[in-house]
Order: sequence, then C-alpha cells, then structure tokens
Amino acid sequence: MVYALIAVGTALVFLIAVILIRTLLFRPTRTPIPTAEPIEFDADAAVDALAQLVRCRTVSRRARDDGAEDEGEFERLYELLPTLYPRVFEVCKLTRLPDRALLFRWRGKNDGEPAVLMAHYDVVPADEQKWEKPPFCGEIADGVLWGRGSLDTKVTFNGILFSANHLIGEGYVPQNDIYFAFSGGEEVNGEGALHIVNYFKERAITPAFVLDEGGAVVENVFPGVKSPSAMIGIAEKGILDVEYLVKSNGGHASAPGPHTPVGVLSAAAVRVESHPFPTHLTPPVSAMFNTLVRHSSFLYRMIFANLWLFYPVLDLLCKRMGGELNALMRTTVAFTQMKGSDASNVIPPEATMVSNLRLNPTDTVASALRRLERTIGNKDVKLRVLHSMEPSRISATDTAGYRKVTAAIAKTWRGALITPYLMVQCSDSRHYGAISDRVYRFSAMDLTAEERQSIHGNNERIRLDCVRRANEFFIRLIKTC
Repeated sequence: MVYALIAVGTALVFLIAVILIRTLLFRPTRTPIPTAEPIEFDADAAVDALAQLVRCRTVSRRARDDGAEDEGEFERLYELLPTLYPRVFEVCKLTRLPDRALLFRWRGKNDGEPAVLMAHYDVVPADEQKWEKPPFCGEIADGVLWGRGSLDTKVTFNGILFSANHLIGEGYVPQNDIYFAFSGGEEVNGEGALHIVNYFKERAITPAFVLDEGGAVVENVFPGVKSPSAMIGIAEKGILDVEYLVKSNGGHASAPGPHTPVGVLSAAAVRVESHPFPTHLTPPVSAMFNTLVRHSSFLYRMIFANLWLFYPVLDLLCKRMGGELNALMRTTVAFTQMKGSDASNVIPPEATMVSNLRLNPTDTVASALRRLERTIGNKDVKLRVLHSMEPSRISATDTAGYRKVTAAIAKTWRGALITPYLMVQCSDSRHYGAISDRVYRFSAMDLTAEERQSIHGNNERIRLDCVRRANEFFIRLIKTC
C-alpha cells in the first residue's frame, strides 16, 4: 500500500512538472518590429473619394426582399470611378462581367503569377430612423466619416484603387500583373465573384495570392492578450440553412393530442442544442492559438500548452460559454425562425422552424444533415436544405503571398500580433478556392469593438486615420507585387 501511494505521488509530481515546464516554454517568440519607410500620399483626397463612394446607395437586396435594387445608384458609382481614379483607367484594362463584377488588369513587367486584390461595393440596407446621421450622407465630422459601407467594404475598394492611382502617378509598374476584382452583390451571395473566378479558369490564370475582406486589427480578441491582433482568415466556415417540418391533422386547441407540431419541433430544438457538434482543432484555429495564447495569462498558457491533457476542459468551456471561441471549435447551430398557426386557438396542420449552421472545415453539408437526423431521432421531423455552402479550402501560410501580406501589416500596424484564423462569416473569396490555396482574408483596418458592431448595424462610420492606414497598407502591399 505504501509503495502504491509513493508511486502515485511520484507520477503526480512528474505530471505537474511536465505541465509546468511545457507552460513555461510556451512563451512568445521574439519577432523584431520591421523598419517602415514613411508613405506619402494625399490622405485628404483618399477620404474625399471614400465619402463620394459612400453617397452612392448601392444597396443589394435578395429577390424575395421588399423593394427593388436601384440600378441607377450602381451606375452612378461606375460613372464616378474614372473621375476618382483617372490614372487607373488610363493604365488598367477594365472588364465588366455579369452580376456587377468589375475586373481591372494592371499589366506588370513580367509574366509571373498575378496578385488579386478584392472588395465589394454593394452594401446592406439601413434603417434610416435609427441612425444619428443619414446613412448615405458621407459626412465628415470630428475625425469620422459617416455612412453605410464606410467599413464594409468601400474603404478597401477605395484603398485599392486610390493606392494604385497614386502609385501609377509616381511611375510605378508592378513586377507581375495585378488584378482588382470587385463585386456588387456580395451581401446577397451574388455570383459576380464566381464570374471572375470562371474568367480566370478559362484563361488558365493562377493567382500568386488573393486578398479579400476578413479579419482586421482588433484588441481583446483573446483573454489576457493585451496587444492588438491582426487576424488573417485562411479559411471560412460553411453555411447550412435547414428547415424542420412537422405535420398533423390540426384541430381545435381545446382538445390537443399529447404532442402538437410546435411541441415536437421544440423538443427537436432542445435535443440539438443539448448535443452540440464535436469540437475539432483545425489548422487555422490551431495556428491562431499557437500565436495568441503565448501572449496570454499563465492559466490559458497552461491549458493550451497542454491540450493533450486539458482538451476536455476546453471543450467544456466552449459548450458552456458559446460565443466566438465555441464557433471556432465546432459546427454551430442557431435556431432563428419558427412558424405554426395563425391563430392562438388552432393547432397548425404543419409547423416549421429554421436553423442556421456554420460548418466547421471538418464537416460537410451531408455529414451535418446526418448528424441532425440522428440527434433528433424522430422520423416525424422532416429536414430540408434551404441554402448551403461547403466550408472553404484551407489556404497555406508558408507562401510568398502570405509573407507579403504580413509584412505590409507589420509595417502599417507596428507591434500588432499577426495570426491566421478561421472566419466564421463568409465572403466572396470562398469562390477562389477552386483555383488557389493562397486566399487570404484581411480587412485593412484597425477597428474598435463599437466599430465592429456597426458593420451591418446602425451608425456605421470610420475614423479618418483608419482610412489613411488602409491606404498605407495597400500602397506597401502593391509595391511588393
């Protein structure tokens, strides 16, 4: 008995020692802050150009939405472009493709693989009554530019074209071709970007790298990490909208059966929420943890340095807390809609509910549906796919293109931690996985929590110094292409 206790004690001491040593070794790697040459350009003109773009009401809507799209506002934006960026139109060839796709080609000195810089210029609707200033005023006040699309994503649309216009004026010619690929229907999953990808396919054009909207430079992205973090999306979760249908004979609510359609659906929802999808530590999330957690508190460093032991703890934390950390680790299910009877005293002949799933890269539409059916375990609940997109391809980070993006970030936001991550939203760049594994998602902005919440919300606005840094970033990036 004594020997057994000694053996257990020795093993416990050894285990604690291993945990502590691995934690102490899991510390930040020292990365020198690169020297950055000053970037001189007309920042006031860049802000004014963005303000003019914001004043164009380029609102995209789904066919089922109330209110038609105003094509006149899109044409108004197109007519502005040669005025705002005249040198781009002198040097670059513009090809207009279906579904409001705009593709500029800036010829380089050589025939190497081209860079592709993306943005979209359509915006979501705005409830004007809830804004402090009119959502399409483009007003500049107190160091801020107001307007829908100022953040999402006319700032990068303008940053790309204004920076190219500036560099062309300085006589710069890129080493290889650069394509500027813009869509006017991203917010409604339009096919403009897909038409551009097909254009590249037909001509056997393989990009050196693709850069689209995605992460940004943000603070408090992970507990205990005090430095700003530049988040580069190297993959996107998929999307699956599922309808759940239960039918009955209906009838008067005064004499219900043991289970009504709404009750059956409610039980199904509870089962799904009580049995979440399993966690998977995918390469983008693993890389993010490996970068950021090294700068966190001792407790988090201990957990992530020893996931071989604490993975169940992490899984439990994700299940209990939900939110962004949980979304990074598993396929999530959010129930968003339910419909039954039109009267309170009538049992509906059928009832439906809808959930929105964000698919982890290890899952597929088919595997997610199978799991939902198994979890619900009731054949009376019929599932139907309303809309779906598979998870994107995971992009490589050991590439020249990724290093160019990170170098431009490091010089523009000095001292920021730079990390890959998994995007839980979707973007046009998902289409480019068909032709490249070098697709990166970074919105060239440093955003506060309040600014992030205004994207697709009320009072969207951007700080003028944020506009300036976006242009600095694109000038630096383009000069490496």
